[in-house]
Amino acid sequence: MRFYLIDKITRWEPGVAAEGLKNVAMSEDFFDDHFPRRPVMPGVLILEGMSQLGAFLLEETLQQNTGKGCKAILRVIDKTKFKAMIKPGDTLHYRVEVTALAEGEARLKGVATRSQAVVATTELVFSLNATDDPELPRKRCELMDLWTGKK
Repeated sequence: MRFYLIDKITRWEPGVAAEGLKNVAMSEDFFDDHFPRRPVMPGVLILEGMSQLGAFLLEETLQQNTGKGCKAILRVIDKTKFKAMIKPGDTLHYRVEVTALAEGEARLKGVATRSQAVVATTELVFSLNATDDPELPRKRCELMDLWTGKK
């Protein structure tokens, strides 16, 4: 099963940065167990949302820069700090910024906020793996249309 923790992209600058939103609903499956009667979004899923946005940004950046497909795979999560809890009804604002881009590897800084207050910060390292999957550009385009409101 594939799940996405991004509802909308609000800023998109390949090679530079991206921002997106996640509206956290009580109907999210993870609230059943985390925690009963005191629902809190798991921190690892906040990181996953930033990672998804970052990977998508890196894949699009390489596609534009080289004309070749790649799959960004999260390799390292570093210097992560959680500063607040996310509960049902909150809107998370993700921001990822490219800090280094080299052959086969990229680094990003990520920040998640709620109402402009920092919820989590992290540094993410991705390996960039070449792929010749002919479906990848089509799937990216569909997601981009959905996340930017073009569909």
